[in-house]
Amino acid sequence: MSDTLELLKDLISRESVTPKDAGCQDVLAARLTKLGFNEERLDFEDTQNIWLRRGAAKPLLTFLGHTDVVPTGPADSWVSPPFEPTIIGDKLYGRGTADMKGGIACFITAVERFIAKHPDHKGSIAVMMTSDEEGIATNGVVKVVEVLEQRNEKIDWCLVGEPSSDKKIGDVIRVGRRGSLCAKLTIAGIQGHVAYPELADNPIHSFAPALKDLTEEVWDHGNAFFPPTSLQVSNINAGTGAENIIPGSVNVQFNLRFCTELDEETIKRRTHAILDRYDFKYQLEWRLSGNPFLTQPGALIDAAHAAIKTVTGFETADDTGGGTSDGRFIAPTGAQVIELGPLNESIHKINEHIGVEDLEILSNIYEQILVNLLVQA
Repeated sequence: MSDTLELLKDLISRESVTPKDAGCQDVLAARLTKLGFNEERLDFEDTQNIWLRRGAAKPLLTFLGHTDVVPTGPADSWVSPPFEPTIIGDKLYGRGTADMKGGIACFITAVERFIAKHPDHKGSIAVMMTSDEEGIATNGVVKVVEVLEQRNEKIDWCLVGEPSSDKKIGDVIRVGRRGSLCAKLTIAGIQGHVAYPELADNPIHSFAPALKDLTEEVWDHGNAFFPPTSLQVSNINAGTGAENIIPGSVNVQFNLRFCTELDEETIKRRTHAILDRYDFKYQLEWRLSGNPFLTQPGALIDAAHAAIKTVTGFETADDTGGGTSDGRFIAPTGAQVIELGPLNESIHKINEHIGVEDLEILSNIYEQILVNLLVQA
């Protein structure tokens, strides 16, 4: 069993359903402090965060990850217990194998090999971990970044180990992400009997034309790096469950994944303008999950491209697809941010898995990135 596989199996066996860490960060700290990393715990409320840094010189390369995982769903639907790492064929099964304990294990062993070969490397290496990425992400990386910013501790390059790969390890790296803006909309009506609609005000009927306008709005046309902004309704709830009652209100949740052509305030203004065309009373609450970011070509992207080519022999593709990641909290500090990790085909699914051979490929890519940035550059 390779060091990477052994470490990953240990991490998978820890039931760290968000926002729990279940001792994962203790395991990482024990390995890295032996290599000269300083350990700093930055916990907030129910979230565990750790900042591990080796060296004080610039440039600073940081690996960013999360030790929490999503719930498993029905455990009896898995081919093996989700927190008992099991190899079947050429794959390792378990919750978090791909998202994102696999990336964590690969980077830790890459760092161990790199330091053994290059103990006097230039610059510094850091590892930032949180147990609050799969949840609402209010006490995780965003809070750690605030601490670092207050003491002017700047990250130059941030490598996020999220599952970015599509068909094979390293075929895609994320160089940016769309923004995410969430909305909770309540439309007021008047409850009544369905037989007497003239005595009631059905908020579903009132809202239906506005819903059509919201979903058909052309928010932008995207650009060379991002697809067009998309509004998607995720929940609509109204009524008591009875067949003969007109509801007194309707609650709607929707989300906009927006590109760099838009900003938060523009989206809010245009949404209100659509709703205000209609004669109903409403309340609208917003939550910004993150702004879009794009890393321009530079040392980090160059190092990743070269490392993937060295290890795999093929060229990678830059991409900005997918959801959000904690990289959205790092990018505003001025750091170059990319995401590079396992295949994403099974993340959040029953029977999440990672290829056993993929672990060594990814770990070797991470090690070569370290070499490209902190030895050869």
